[in-house]
Amino acid sequence: MTWIRRHLLTGYAILAFCYLLLPVSVVLLFSFNAPAGRFNYVWEGFTFDNWVHWDAVPGIRDAVVKSLEIAIVSTIAATVLGTLIALAIVRHRFRGRGVVNVLVFLPMSTPEIVLGASLLTLFINARVVTGFLTIFIAHVMFIVSYVVVTVKARLIDFDRHLEEAAMDLGANEWVTFRKVTLPLLAPAILSAALLGFALSIDDFVITYFVAGSTTTFPLFVWGAARVAVPPQVNVIASAIFLVSVLFMVGNVLWAVRAARRARESMPAALPVPDQLSRPEAA
Repeated sequence: MTWIRRHLLTGYAILAFCYLLLPVSVVLLFSFNAPAGRFNYVWEGFTFDNWVHWDAVPGIRDAVVKSLEIAIVSTIAATVLGTLIALAIVRHRFRGRGVVNVLVFLPMSTPEIVLGASLLTLFINARVVTGFLTIFIAHVMFIVSYVVVTVKARLIDFDRHLEEAAMDLGANEWVTFRKVTLPLLAPAILSAALLGFALSIDDFVITYFVAGSTTTFPLFVWGAARVAVPPQVNVIASAIFLVSVLFMVGNVLWAVRAARRARESMPAALPVPDQLSRPEAA
């Protein structure tokens, strides 16, 4: 019973992790399937042809390229804007700070179908043609919230004495931000960017309302599912998942290595002489 109590939480965590990865493992497995019909639902046989000819389905290449373009530009814009908003909320006191802090969470708490319908109404009233630009605006809008939350959590635990030490040594505000603040925030910023990229390339509901004639990969999958589900869909989904995991693992290793370097570069404490360390020496 002692061994069970000691390892109960670990076992529960492993089971929960396996439960979360079970659908992903099915998607990855069926990317190597050779279905006899148009639907990739029943295992027929193992093949690498789906990965070699991932763009054999008409229209899938253009949809993937369009999704990557939108995800990249919207992630960059949202990451820059969200980082600046997080810095403003945590570092400065200004009128309306509380309202801004609440408004940041609204896109996260509002249902996507409400956001999509509201954005479509806004674009129609503003006579904006839906397409790449409207998708970009919509994605930046909801990615910013996640970036702010992620970077804000890092800023709350940030040691301001490091910036003060740099400025005491002669660095101005810009040099301090570039040499001290930004490198320490880089892991959190990269994590926020990866999260935003995954949300953007995966979004369907909001994109469906504001896409117009533009077809992203989720929209392509939704349209193709009515007549066929080719295994190439599983290939693209598996590739996106594997690349995202690779970047996340790299981010974690980078953060651990940076923390280890910081500890190793800290000077050792100066030894205190024996006559000064003993009260009776006085």
